[in-house]
Amino acid sequence: MRRVVSLWIVVVLVLGTTGPVRAEPTAVASGALAALADSLDALLDDPPLDGLVVGVAVRAVGSGELLYDRGGARRMQPASTEKLITSTAALAVLGPEFRFRTQVLADGPSHDGVLMGNLYLRGGGDPTLLPALLDELATTVAARGLATVHGGLVADDTAFDRVGLGTDWSWQDETFPYAAPISALSLAPDPDFNTGSIQVDIAPGPNAGTPAQVGLTPATGVIQLDNHVVTGPAGSPRQVAARREHGTNRIVVAGTMPLDGRPSHPLVTVDDPTAYAADVFAAALGRHGVRLSEAAVHRGPAPAGAVELARLDSPPLRALVVPFLKLSNNPMAETLTKTLGRADADQGTWDAGLAVVRRFLATEGVDPAQVQLVDGSGLSTSDLIAPDDLTALLVAVRSEPWFDAWYAALPIAGQSDRLTGGTLTGRMQGTSAAGNVHAKTGTLATASALAGYVTTAAGEPLAFAIMDSGFIGAPPHALEDAIASSLADVTVCLTACEDS
Repeated sequence: MRRVVSLWIVVVLVLGTTGPVRAEPTAVASGALAALADSLDALLDDPPLDGLVVGVAVRAVGSGELLYDRGGARRMQPASTEKLITSTAALAVLGPEFRFRTQVLADGPSHDGVLMGNLYLRGGGDPTLLPALLDELATTVAARGLATVHGGLVADDTAFDRVGLGTDWSWQDETFPYAAPISALSLAPDPDFNTGSIQVDIAPGPNAGTPAQVGLTPATGVIQLDNHVVTGPAGSPRQVAARREHGTNRIVVAGTMPLDGRPSHPLVTVDDPTAYAADVFAAALGRHGVRLSEAAVHRGPAPAGAVELARLDSPPLRALVVPFLKLSNNPMAETLTKTLGRADADQGTWDAGLAVVRRFLATEGVDPAQVQLVDGSGLSTSDLIAPDDLTALLVAVRSEPWFDAWYAALPIAGQSDRLTGGTLTGRMQGTSAAGNVHAKTGTLATASALAGYVTTAAGEPLAFAIMDSGFIGAPPHALEDAIASSLADVTVCLTACEDS
C-alpha cells in the first residue's frame, strides 16, 4: 500500500534561481565589500571570543564569488550542518520520488487460512515506520484470510549491515534518541520519527511513598523496565530520569514524581531496533487474529521465492527532507547514508554510502580529498569540512531540479512554528534575518555551526557558513546570529550587479 501523507504545511521563502548579471567591478561594490568585512571583523574580534576557533565564509549565490573569508579554509567539525551534504546527496542520487519499502512475505503455501511456513517482516530502512503502520500491515495480512502460521516470524534487516553505532559517537550519548542504533528494520514511537527509540511513560502512584506507574509506548516485551521512581507528596519536586544500560535493552528509571505531577514521557534508545520492531509487529498480528506457532521471533533473510502478502511505502524523499532538516533528525541521516550504499553497491554500510557522498561532492565542485566524513549526521567528532567548501556546495546545488523543495525544508530563522522554523525557531527573532535566513544549525559539546542562505536588504542572495569550536559552556549562537543578521542588513549590492 502507498501512504498518502500530508506531513506539514511549510511557509516557503524561495530565492530566485536566476543569479544577478555580473558587471564590471565598481567602487560602490568594492566599498560595500570593505564595509561588510569591517562589520564582520568587528564581531569576530570581540574579546569574549578569545580562545575560540572560528571559520566564516560568504559567497555570492549568482557568481559563486567568495565575498568574505576568515579562516574559511580551515577544516572544522560541521556538527549537524553535515546534513546539508547528506540530504543533497540523497536527493541527487536516490531522487526526490524515492520511497522506502517495508514488506511482509511468506515462504510456504497456504490453504484455508493456514500458512505452512514462516512470515518475514523485511525492512527497507524506512525511518518513518510507526506502530500504527505496522498495525496496518497486520490488518492487510489478516484480510488475506491468514489465521495460522505453522512457523514463526522472521525479521529481515539484511538491507543494512549490523553495525548500529557510528565511528566516534560518544558512549555517553547512547541513551538519547539522536544517537539511536541504525537498522534496516526499526520503529519510531512518535511523529517526529525518533527511529530506534521507545517512549517511557511515568506517572504518579496512588499514594505518596508508593512506586510510580511506568510503562512503554509502544508496548513490547523486548525492553526490560526497571522502576526506581517513588511518588512524592503533592507539590514536591519532579525529578525523574530514564537511561538505558550500555549494550542492553534494560532501561532504568529513577527519581521522584509528585502525587499531583503531570506524567513524564522521555524517549530512550533501544539496543536492538530489529527485535523491537518485529516484536511490535508480532503483537499486531495477534490482535488481528493471526496466530504464530512459534512464539520466538527469529532473524534472517527472506528467501528469493518468498511471496509478498503486504507492503508499505514511505512518503517520497522530497517530503521526508522536511522532518530530516527542520528537526535535525540524526537517525534519518544515517539511514539515508546506508541506503545510498545499498543503492549504489548493494552494501548498506557507512563506507559504501559515504563513497557515494564523496562522488557527489566532486560533481558539485568540492574536492572530496579535503573533506572527512565518517557518518551522515555530523554526530561524530571526526567529521571535518571547511566553511569555504560548504558554501561552494550551497552555491552549486542551486541549479539542481529539486532545489526548491530542499530549500523549503531548511529551518527558517525566527519562525514560531517548529515545523517551519525548525531548529531556528527561537533565533534571530525581531531582526532582518527573521523569515529570511534558511539555514542548518549544528551543535556538539564544543563545536557549533550555522550554514545556509540569506538575502540582503539590496535583494542579493548569499550563501554563508559559520563554524566555531573551543567554547566552554553555551555555544556562541549569538555570534552566528549576529553575522547572519549583518548579511541581511547589507543595503548595497556586493558584487557590482544589476537587476536582470
